[in-house]
Amino acid sequence: MSKLGNIGARLYRGEVGYDFIGKRKIWYGISVLITITAIVGLAVRGLNMGIEFSGGAVFTTPKTSVSATEAEHRAEAAAEGHQATVQKLGNGGLRIQISELDTQQSLPVQEALAKDLNVPVKDINTQLVGPSWGEEIANKAWLGLGVFMVLVVIYLAIAFEWRMALAALIALIHDLTITVGVYALVGFEVTPGTVIGLLTILGYSLYDTVVVFDSLKEMSKDIGKQTRFTFSEMANRSINSTLVRSINTTVVALLPVAGLLFVGGGVLGAGMLNDISLALFVGLAAGAYSSIFIATPLVADLKERDPAMKALAKRVRAKRASAAAKGESQEQGDTAVQDAVGEAEPQDAEDAAPAGSSAAGRRSQPASRDRGRGRPSGKRR
Repeated sequence: MSKLGNIGARLYRGEVGYDFIGKRKIWYGISVLITITAIVGLAVRGLNMGIEFSGGAVFTTPKTSVSATEAEHRAEAAAEGHQATVQKLGNGGLRIQISELDTQQSLPVQEALAKDLNVPVKDINTQLVGPSWGEEIANKAWLGLGVFMVLVVIYLAIAFEWRMALAALIALIHDLTITVGVYALVGFEVTPGTVIGLLTILGYSLYDTVVVFDSLKEMSKDIGKQTRFTFSEMANRSINSTLVRSINTTVVALLPVAGLLFVGGGVLGAGMLNDISLALFVGLAAGAYSSIFIATPLVADLKERDPAMKALAKRVRAKRASAAAKGESQEQGDTAVQDAVGEAEPQDAEDAAPAGSSAAGRRSQPASRDRGRGRPSGKRR
C-alpha cells in the first residue's frame, strides 16, 4: 500500500506519468471495436425484455424438485408457445415468467403448472402485467434517461465548458452502448432494476469524469501565459494526477457489486439481483475506462483546434527547439574546447607547465611549499 501511495504522490506531482493523450488513437480504436461488438450483439440477439415492459404473467411456486430447465419446457408447453423464463429461488421454489399472456390464458396455465410441478394450485402465486402498463414503464424509463442526459450536459457546460460537456456526453453514450450490448450478449432479462442500474452507473461514470475535468480546469488556468506545456500535455498531467484516485474509487465500488452478481446471483441463486448487478458491474468498469481513455482525450482533441491553443502549441515547440539548439551549441563548444586543450597539452605536462599554471593536466606544486625542508622550524631565537 505504501508503494501505491508513493506512486500516487509521484503521479500527482508530475514526476512520473503515462502518455494517455499521446496514445489516444489506440484507445479510440479499442472503444470502437467494443462498441461495434455490442451493437452487433444487440442487433442479432436483441434484448430479453422482462414482462414489466412486454406484459405477461409471473407464477411463483413453492419448493419443488423440478429443475429450472425442465420447468421452462413445461411452462412453454402449457402456454402454447409463449416464451417462458424460469429462475430458481433461494427457498427451492421457482419464478416463472411467461410473456404476452393475458388474464384468460393465465388460469389454464396455472392449473397446468400445478399438475406438472406436483404442487397445489392455490400455492402458486400469479401476478399479471398488462402490455399498456409495460409500455408506460418503458416510456418513463426513456424519458428519465433523456432528462438526465440534458441536465448533465447543461451542468457541465456551465461548470466547465461546452467541449467538456460534449466529451462527457459521448463517454456516457459509450458506457450505455457497451452495457446494453453486454445485456444482449449475455441474455439477462431487462427489468426496471436494469434501468435503475443504468442511471446509477451514469452517475459513477460522471463522477470520475468530473474529477479529471476539475483537475484539468485547475491546471489549465492561465495556460496561455506560460510556454512549458501544451493543452494536451496539461490534460495528460491531469489524468495522471487523478489516476490512483479513480482506480481506488472504481475498485471499492466494484467489489460489493461483484458480490451481488457472482455470489448473490450465481452461488445463492437470487436471480432477481442479476438485472441490477450486471448493469452496475459492466457500467462501473466502462465508466472508469471512458473517463480516462475517452472523455479527457476528446477534450484535448477539441481544445487543440482552438486558435489560442494552436498558438500556444506553436510557442511551446519554438521554445523547446530554441532550448535544444542552445544546448547542442553549448555541448559542441565544450567539446571543441576540450579537443583544443588536449591537442595543446605537452607530453610531459609536469615539466612544461609553469608553477601555478592551470592550463591542463596535473598542476605542478608551487616551489614555495619546499622552501622549509631541511631547515629549523623558523622560530626566532
